[in-house]
Amino acid sequence: MAPHAGKAIRVTVEGRVQGVGFRYTTRGVAQELGLTGWVRNLPNGAVEVWAQGSIDAVDQLQALLEHGPQGSFVKSIEFEVVDPDRTLEDFEIRF
Repeated sequence: MAPHAGKAIRVTVEGRVQGVGFRYTTRGVAQELGLTGWVRNLPNGAVEVWAQGSIDAVDQLQALLEHGPQGSFVKSIEFEVVDPDRTLEDFEIRF
Protein backbone atom coordinates (compact mmCIF):
# COMPACT_ATOMS: atom_id res chain seq x y z
CA MET A 1 0.00 0.00 0.00
CA ALA A 2 1.36 3.40 -0.92
CA PRO A 3 2.57 5.72 1.86
CA HIS A 4 -0.43 8.04 1.37
CA ALA A 5 -2.87 5.14 1.68
CA GLY A 6 -5.11 5.20 4.63
CA LYS A 7 -7.80 2.51 4.61
CA ALA A 8 -8.22 -1.22 4.06
CA ILE A 9 -11.53 -3.10 3.99
CA ARG A 10 -12.74 -6.65 3.59
CA VAL A 11 -16.20 -6.94 2.06
CA THR A 12 -18.62 -9.82 1.52
CA VAL A 13 -21.37 -9.19 -1.02
CA GLU A 14 -24.36 -11.53 -1.32
CA GLY A 15 -27.08 -11.68 -3.95
CA ARG A 16 -26.85 -12.22 -7.71
CA VAL A 17 -23.16 -11.41 -7.81
CA GLN A 18 -21.60 -14.38 -9.61
CA GLY A 19 -21.77 -14.82 -13.37
CA VAL A 20 -22.64 -11.15 -13.98
CA GLY A 21 -19.18 -9.56 -14.31
CA PHE A 22 -19.01 -8.46 -10.69
CA ARG A 23 -15.36 -9.46 -10.19
CA TYR A 24 -14.20 -7.92 -13.47
CA THR A 25 -16.02 -4.66 -12.83
CA THR A 26 -14.66 -4.52 -9.29
CA ARG A 27 -11.11 -5.09 -10.50
CA GLY A 28 -11.43 -2.47 -13.25
CA VAL A 29 -12.79 0.21 -10.93
CA ALA A 30 -10.25 -0.63 -8.21
CA GLN A 31 -7.39 -0.34 -10.69
CA GLU A 32 -8.72 3.01 -11.96
CA LEU A 33 -8.85 4.23 -8.35
CA GLY A 34 -5.29 3.08 -7.68
CA LEU A 35 -6.28 0.48 -5.10
CA THR A 36 -4.50 -2.76 -4.28
CA GLY A 37 -6.25 -5.93 -3.20
CA TRP A 38 -8.28 -8.74 -4.68
CA VAL A 39 -11.76 -10.04 -5.44
CA ARG A 40 -12.96 -13.65 -5.54
CA ASN A 41 -16.08 -15.78 -5.74
CA LEU A 42 -16.95 -17.78 -2.64
CA PRO A 43 -18.41 -21.30 -2.74
CA ASN A 44 -21.67 -20.07 -1.17
CA GLY A 45 -22.40 -17.74 -4.13
CA ALA A 46 -21.11 -14.55 -2.50
CA VAL A 47 -18.19 -12.39 -3.60
CA GLU A 48 -15.38 -11.37 -1.25
CA VAL A 49 -13.30 -8.22 -1.78
CA TRP A 50 -10.16 -6.95 -0.07
CA ALA A 51 -9.35 -3.36 -1.04
CA GLN A 52 -6.87 -0.85 0.28
CA GLY A 53 -5.62 2.58 -0.63
CA SER A 54 -6.59 6.17 -0.02
CA ILE A 55 -9.66 6.69 2.13
CA ASP A 56 -11.51 8.43 -0.73
CA ALA A 57 -10.73 5.68 -3.25
CA VAL A 58 -11.76 2.89 -0.87
CA ASP A 59 -15.00 4.72 -0.10
CA GLN A 60 -15.72 5.07 -3.84
CA LEU A 61 -15.20 1.35 -4.40
CA GLN A 62 -17.38 0.54 -1.41
CA ALA A 63 -20.20 2.64 -2.92
CA LEU A 64 -19.93 0.60 -6.15
CA LEU A 65 -20.04 -2.66 -4.21
CA GLU A 66 -23.22 -1.60 -2.42
CA HIS A 67 -25.06 -1.43 -5.76
CA GLY A 68 -23.02 -3.74 -7.98
CA PRO A 69 -22.57 -3.50 -11.73
CA GLN A 70 -25.43 -3.69 -14.20
CA GLY A 71 -26.96 -7.18 -14.20
CA SER A 72 -26.17 -7.87 -10.58
CA PHE A 73 -28.42 -7.65 -7.53
CA VAL A 74 -26.87 -6.92 -4.14
CA LYS A 75 -28.97 -8.50 -1.41
CA SER A 76 -26.61 -7.73 1.45
CA ILE A 77 -23.13 -6.38 2.05
CA GLU A 78 -20.93 -6.74 5.09
CA PHE A 79 -17.68 -4.86 5.45
CA GLU A 80 -15.02 -4.43 8.05
CA VAL A 81 -12.04 -2.16 8.31
CA VAL A 82 -8.89 -4.28 8.50
CA ASP A 83 -5.16 -3.79 8.81
CA PRO A 84 -3.52 -3.26 5.41
CA ASP A 85 -1.72 -6.13 3.72
CA ARG A 86 1.57 -4.54 2.69
CA THR A 87 2.44 -7.49 0.43
CA LEU A 88 -0.24 -6.54 -2.12
CA GLU A 89 1.05 -4.72 -5.19
CA ASP A 90 -1.92 -4.77 -7.60
CA PHE A 91 -5.63 -5.51 -7.65
CA GLU A 92 -6.33 -9.01 -8.91
CA ILE A 93 -9.06 -11.53 -9.42
CA ARG A 94 -8.37 -14.62 -7.35
CA PHE A 95 -9.65 -18.06 -8.27
